[in-house]
Amino acid sequence: MSQHSEACCTIPPVVTKGYQFKGDYITVDGLTTYAVGPVTTKSAILMIYDIFGHYPQTLQGADILALSDKAHPYQVFIPDFFDGPACDHAWYPPKEDWQKQKLGEFFKGPAVPDKTVGRIPTVVRKLGEQYPNIENWGIVGFCWGGKVVSLATGTDAKLFKAAAACHPAFVDPNDANNIAVPICVLPSKDEDPKAVEQFEKNLKVEHRIETFHDQDHGWMGARGNLEDERVKSEYERGYKILLDFFHEYI
Repeated sequence: MSQHSEACCTIPPVVTKGYQFKGDYITVDGLTTYAVGPVTTKSAILMIYDIFGHYPQTLQGADILALSDKAHPYQVFIPDFFDGPACDHAWYPPKEDWQKQKLGEFFKGPAVPDKTVGRIPTVVRKLGEQYPNIENWGIVGFCWGGKVVSLATGTDAKLFKAAAACHPAFVDPNDANNIAVPICVLPSKDEDPKAVEQFEKNLKVEHRIETFHDQDHGWMGARGNLEDERVKSEYERGYKILLDFFHEYI
């Protein structure tokens, strides 16, 4: 377990518009993958994006995790597990029948969580071959990606030392029974508080659960309106919590 670094308390100024990402795109197991962070570091984080894919707010979050603490950087990877078009913003929120249909088809197709869970071991193995300095892995997911994290860190999972889920979708307390690594969960005001409460009660591992009561679902990912000062502040605070958590367990 790593000691907390004071440097993780300070992250770079968050860019509200026109963010220029600091990483590059590589191909891993046939998937276009955003990669950022020094290749010499021994710690890596697999990031599972939300349903909107490689969005600027998500890429900026990856850069924050990878580069904020020079004493404890990470390599961060965001594979395009949808392997094609992500969810269209026009479908969300799904109020009209056509929106519900489009979103339903998406969740039954490229966004089936088990499909992504099944690809993770191979992706991590191939990343390890490509970047042999990596010794320890964490995983973080947003929205839909939070569900993937819950399933990918079950009792049979040996890949990760720590996990996190931000504004997780499809919160199921039964998933918590099987989670086998320390986990940080950051729900928004839109997640079912009873489901979140029971999820925490069912956890058998070390954990941190902190609800952001005035934030909409998606504030740390693609739906985060960083031009809103309150959202920007809570976006920053969320990533500080993630850094603190991963520093402790990776």
